[in-house]
Amino acid sequence: MSDPTNALFAAAPDGIDFDGLRVESSAYGYSFETPETSERGLSTPELHEIAAGDPYVENWYFWTHHVSGGPDSAQRAFLRWVEHTAELDPAERIAALDGDGLEREWGELRIHARREGGVHVYDVRHVDDARADVADLDAYADPLDARTVVKRDDDGDYRPLKTAPTLPHGWVYPTLDADELVETVEFVYPASVANWRRERDGDLDVTHWQETAGRQSGIYEIVQQLPREALEWAAEACCTDGACLKRREWDNTDDDELAVERGDGEFPCREPCSLFVTAARKFTTLEREDDHEYTFSLTPTEKEQVEGLLDAVADDTVDEIRPADLNEDANQYRARYLRAKRTTDRGLSDEPTYE
Repeated sequence: MSDPTNALFAAAPDGIDFDGLRVESSAYGYSFETPETSERGLSTPELHEIAAGDPYVENWYFWTHHVSGGPDSAQRAFLRWVEHTAELDPAERIAALDGDGLEREWGELRIHARREGGVHVYDVRHVDDARADVADLDAYADPLDARTVVKRDDDGDYRPLKTAPTLPHGWVYPTLDADELVETVEFVYPASVANWRRERDGDLDVTHWQETAGRQSGIYEIVQQLPREALEWAAEACCTDGACLKRREWDNTDDDELAVERGDGEFPCREPCSLFVTAARKFTTLEREDDHEYTFSLTPTEKEQVEGLLDAVADDTVDEIRPADLNEDANQYRARYLRAKRTTDRGLSDEPTYE
C-alpha cells in the first residue's frame, strides 16, 4: 500500500471529511465518496483499489501529513492560496501540479508550485526572473539564507525597508517543501503571511497615525506636530506601490481616512513603520518653514523640464536615462545645460534663499 492509502485506513475509523473526500468505517465496511465517486460497503481490498492514486486522497494526505500548523493556521491558509484551492478542486489541482504547475505573486516574489514524484515542491525567485533557467541563477536551499540574499538591492545598497520594490534579481530557491516555502517568504517579507491571514479573518489590528505619533518620544516626538495635510503628502511619498509593496490599511484615525491611494499589494500594512516615522520627522521640520516667493524666469519647456526632473528623482528612473536620451527631462546634459543657463552662485534667483 502507498503512504496515502495507509494513512487513509488509519484515519477511516474516526472518519474523514476534507475537500470533497468523505471516508467512513462501519460494521458494514467502508464508505468512500468524492464528487466523482460514491461507494459503500467496501472491503479492505476494494477500498485500497479505489483509493490508490485518487487525487482527492492524495490531496487529503498532503494537507494533513505534510503541512505544519493546524487547519486554521496562517501557514496552511497561505499554502492553500498558493495552490489555488479556492479556484480548483483537488482533481484539477493535482493535474495542474503534475503538469505546468501553479503560480502566484507575493510582492516581488514569484512562487511556482509543482509535484515531483507525488511530492509538492515550490520554486521561489524574483518575479522578473520567472522564465530564467535555474542554471543561470544562484540557487539556495536554506530559508535562512534569504535574509542575506535580499539584504541589498541590485546595486549593492542596503535595503532599510524590506517591502520596498527593490528586491535583488538573480537568485532562486528551486526545491522548497511546504514549511520551507513559508519560512523563506517570511524572511523576505516579515510578518506578511500572518498579517494577510489576520486581515482575511477580519482580525487585523490596525494602528492609525495619531496613535503611532502619540507614542513617539525624544527626537521623534516632533512628528505629533505634522500637519494633517502634510500627512497625506507623506503617505503619497512613502506608502504607494512605487515606494512600498504593502497595502496601507492605516489612516490618520479610525474615522479620518487619508485621501491617498492605499496600494494594490497582496498583504496589508497595519501601522506606520519606523521608516515612515523617520521621514515624518523630516517632513515636520520642513513644514515649519513659511512659503516665500522667489522670482526667476523659465521658458515653457524649461518649466516642464523641472517638473520632469522632480518626477524622475521621485520615481527613481534617473539611472534609466542614457546620455544620448536628450529628449528626457532628466537627461544629464540637459540638466547641466539648465543649471549653466539659469543659475548663478546664488542659485535660481538673485534673491537670497534666507533673509
